Formats: sequence, C-alpha cells, structure tokens
Amino acid sequence: MLLVTNSCAALCLSAAALLSISIFTLINDYEQIEYEDSLCIFRAHVLFISYAALNYSYLLQSSYRYAIVVYPTYLFFQSIRTQIILICIIWICAITYPFAFDFNGEIIYNVNNQICMLQFHISFSLFYAIAFAYTIPILFIILLYFKLVRYVKQMNKRVVIVNTLYRARQQLQMVQRVVILVMILFVNGFPYVFFIILTLFGREPKYYLRIAYIFINISMVLVTIALYRFTDPLKESIKKNLRRRTNIVTAGLT
Repeated sequence: MLLVTNSCAALCLSAAALLSISIFTLINDYEQIEYEDSLCIFRAHVLFISYAALNYSYLLQSSYRYAIVVYPTYLFFQSIRTQIILICIIWICAITYPFAFDFNGEIIYNVNNQICMLQFHISFSLFYAIAFAYTIPILFIILLYFKLVRYVKQMNKRVVIVNTLYRARQQLQMVQRVVILVMILFVNGFPYVFFIILTLFGREPKYYLRIAYIFINISMVLVTIALYRFTDPLKESIKKNLRRRTNIVTAGLT
C-alpha cells in the first residue's frame, strides 16, 4: 500500500503541474500575453520531477512484486524501512536530474504554445531527459514483467505448493496492471516524442506542444481511473469516506 500511495502522490503532483500549466496558457491566450511569468520555468521543473517520479514509482512497484515472488525468503525487500528508503532515493533522483539542463538555461519559453519547455535541439540534455524519465523505467518494467511471466510458467511445470503458485499468479496480475498503467502513459506520451523528432529535423509544427499536452492530460485522467479500479484498498478507502460523509449529512438533515 505504501508503494501505491507513493504512485498516487506522484500522479497528483503531475496533475497539479499540468493543471497549472494549462491555466497559465489559457490566461495568456485570453489576455493575449506573449511573455512568461515568474513561475513558468518552475512549473516546467515540477512537471519534469513529477513525471520521472511517477514512472519510477511504477518501476518500484514492479520490482517489489518480482522480488516477493522470486525471492520470498528475502524479507529485506518486504520491510517498510526498505520501501521508504527506495521511495526517498527515487524522489531524490527525480528532483536532481533536471539540474543538468536547468542550470544551463535550456528550459525556454515557447511563445506559440505559451509553455516553458526543454529546448528541442540535438543535445545531451534532451536525450538524457527522455532516457532518464521515460525510456529507462518503461523498459525495466516490461523486462520485469516478462521475467515474472517466465518464472510463473516454470512454476506451473514444477511441483509447488498451491498457495505459493496462487500468490505468484496474484503478484503477476498486479504487475500486469502496472504495465497497463505504463502503457497508457507510453501511448499518450508518444505524440510528445514524435514532435520532438520532427523538431530535430527542422519541421516544427506551430502548436505541437498544445497537441502533445492534450494527450498527456488525457493519459493522467485514464491513469487515475485505472489506478482507482486496480487498487482495492484505495477503492475501499474512498468508498468508506464517502459513506461517512453521507451519514454525517443525513444525520445533520434529520
């Protein structure tokens, strides 16, 4: 539950950053302002941090599921202390990785799209950002998924305790759900990567970032819905709070 809570926190931060960027863009469009405000670069920085933290939180969930199936006797992976340490590590990495291009002044204001963004040109910073926040966690999640599928298939061929096989299949199902969440982010983030490639070849559409951010916003909504559907403790907690509020309102009316 702690790892899922971490993913929810990263998702909420990403959604807040995207909402703030969208509001800023809308206000500038309405008032026909063509310059950035004092928080423009900060919002872009927060979005970089939260998106990386979100992807690595899913990688952390997948790694945990894999570890408790393949190495069930290693209680180190199952301890709350270890989970807290790993969560702190991924957040520290997510917070510090944008410094590589932030201090170089490579986050610029795009007037057409009214968004502060990492400058799209062939550079170490661009490929580093894509690799760190997008490519590496997704590839490792898919790798862990296929390794876990292979391990469960091998368990089916061996004589194992029924409870052990059931738990392994249960964890495999949880990793499958994480893969679905990541695939939602991957598919909806593809237009962003596609426009980066077009820009590198000198074919920059005028409003490409607006289009890309629409897909990213859609992915956040879909991931939120999927996370609610897939996480039974979260679902029960929300239902319990809603019932409690309903009872309070009903008692107040009577």
